[in-house]
Amino acid sequence: MRPALFAMLFIVSTACKPKTVQQQPVTITSEKIEEVTMVQKDLQHYETAYFASGCFWCVEAIFESVKGVEEVYSGYSGGFEKDPTYEEVAYGRTHHAEAVEVYYDPEVISFTELVQVFFGSHDPTSLNRQGPDRGAQYRSIAFYKDKEQKNIIKKYIETLEASEVYGRPIVTQVVKFNTFYKAEDYHQDYEKKNPNNSYIRNVSIPRLNRFKENFKSYLKEESH
Repeated sequence: MRPALFAMLFIVSTACKPKTVQQQPVTITSEKIEEVTMVQKDLQHYETAYFASGCFWCVEAIFESVKGVEEVYSGYSGGFEKDPTYEEVAYGRTHHAEAVEVYYDPEVISFTELVQVFFGSHDPTSLNRQGPDRGAQYRSIAFYKDKEQKNIIKKYIETLEASEVYGRPIVTQVVKFNTFYKAEDYHQDYEKKNPNNSYIRNVSIPRLNRFKENFKSYLKEESH
């Protein structure tokens, strides 16, 4: 299938990077910690895939709407610094990008289809930028874990460029996966937990809705 090129050229006054990181953390009580511990999923039987395509709040929500995807975590990857923090990554103090870790059932959805979701849900021709978010920490990266995955990504890029789907060269980096650092707890399921946040309303939700409109056959029943 050929993913639609989504219009990313809208102007908003918000950004995934907060004015101050101190504005974002949520106080976690012992009661909340116990609740989170109780609902931890057993994910050892699922495959993992890793992508970066702008603010991880948006990307996490997109992949969580896809059938065959059991869990998605926001985090950092693509750099070499150990244990990066949100403040370090968001302000460009590391070589990492905001990324997601996708746990999926390969009997329901293939890695190839996840690659299609990745390219169909952002602008891969935009260098170090997605929507209002600018900087290398928002760059487009498709990570691969083996030669087969690398070939799938490369061939799909060749197909997109040969078909001139985007009208401009694709600048997505194709990178060997190394390490994924899970982001701070308050970033997980951020869009679900903060529906009234101005960035979520103006950027994340419209981006998710554009994806859903163009990938209806890939959605979970509850995501329609």
